[in-house]
Amino acid sequence: MDKSKKPRRRAGSISPDERVQAILEAACAVFLEKGFANARVEDVAARAGIAKGTVYLHFASKEALFEALISSLALPPLDGLTALLADETGSSADLLRRAIGIFKDGVLASERRHVLRLLLTEGPRFPAIARFHHDHVVSRAIPMLRAVVARGVERGEFATDALARFPHLFVSPMLLALVWEALFSDIETLDVDGLMNAHLELILRAMEPR
Repeated sequence: MDKSKKPRRRAGSISPDERVQAILEAACAVFLEKGFANARVEDVAARAGIAKGTVYLHFASKEALFEALISSLALPPLDGLTALLADETGSSADLLRRAIGIFKDGVLASERRHVLRLLLTEGPRFPAIARFHHDHVVSRAIPMLRAVVARGVERGEFATDALARFPHLFVSPMLLALVWEALFSDIETLDVDGLMNAHLELILRAMEPR
């Protein structure tokens, strides 16, 4: 018996929300195993232990399923970042340090990093899924980071708005970590925590008022 397939569940045995979650978990496993191009909806259904038609009751296409997976994985870190950056009590530098913690713990230390790596490899071939991730994740995080830096400049905590103009610098070590893991993890281990902390400290020192 194929261990990747679960016994079929009767339609009424779980709630609709539980069924959607089971489909998303199965989709995550299938997409990571086969890649977006080679993954099939029937593979997801088999992994979830349901009929293929049940998947289509909730998701119109494989693309819609992948988009829902991105949303479900990105939402918790984004919500955490939103709550953190709404805090007006700490210094702007401290907020950025805590934001790094969200990226490290909520993305790089979880299965989300595998989905991001999948986006890096499959995005050029399937621009629609890359566009979805940009529109629903990247375009939400970037303005929040810009706002923190702009506030720091306004308060006199930062001498330059360079990071507000290019907040991509803030997350560049995360992308490097994903590429490094994909290419060199069997050759040399990268200290991701050290890398991200060192990168942020260099940025913060460069922005200190003289």
